[in-house]
Amino acid sequence: MNNVIEVDHPVVKRYLSILRDKNTETAAFRRAMGTIGTVLAYQALTDLPLKEYEVETPIMPTKGHKPGTEVFVIPILRAGLSLVDGIISFMPDAKVGHIGVYRDEETHQPVNYYHNFPGGLKGAYTLVVDPMLATGGTGTHAIKFLKENGADNIRFVSLISAPEGIERLQKDHPDVPIITAAIDEKLNDDAFIVPGLGDAGDRYFGTL
Repeated sequence: MNNVIEVDHPVVKRYLSILRDKNTETAAFRRAMGTIGTVLAYQALTDLPLKEYEVETPIMPTKGHKPGTEVFVIPILRAGLSLVDGIISFMPDAKVGHIGVYRDEETHQPVNYYHNFPGGLKGAYTLVVDPMLATGGTGTHAIKFLKENGADNIRFVSLISAPEGIERLQKDHPDVPIITAAIDEKLNDDAFIVPGLGDAGDRYFGTL
C-alpha cells in the first residue's frame, strides 16, 4: 500500500496483544495505549525539519537542534484522546486541538459537533489521531475539514487500520501518509475491525 507505514516492532506486537485481549483491564489497557502512542509519534515525526542553534555544554559550545516547525496533535473525539498522552510524552512541545464528529442517523454522513484548533495550521506538522481506522469516513471528513482551515501537512495516526479504511483515506486524501501499528483483515457487517480490539474508546475510558 502506497503512503502507508505499518510499524513492525516486537514490543509493539506485544502491546497490541495486550490491547486485543478482552480480559485486559482498564489500567493495563491505558498503559499499553500510551506506549504505542509514543512509538507511533516517533514514526510519524521521523522527517520533522530541524533548526540549528548553539548550545553551551560544560566543556564548550556545540550544535543543538530544535523543531523547525510547529507540531499539532488533533485527536478525533473521543477515542482519539487515548493516544494523545503517549504522543505528547514524546513531543512535549506539541499543541493539542480537538475535533468531534458524529454520523447522522438519516443521511449516514459525518457531521462536526465540535472543533478547537491551535492557530497557525498552515505549514505545521499536523497529526490527526484516531485509534481505529475502520470505514475511513470519519477520518477523511476530519482531514477535509482541517484542510479547509489551513492545514497543509497532515499525517493520519492510528493504532489499528482496516484495508477498507486505508483505501478510502488514500482515495480521498492521497497526499496524507497513514501511520499505523497494525493492518487487520477486514470490517465485519457492523463496521468493526476484524480481529480488532472492540471499541477502543469504551475500553480506554472504562465505559463498557
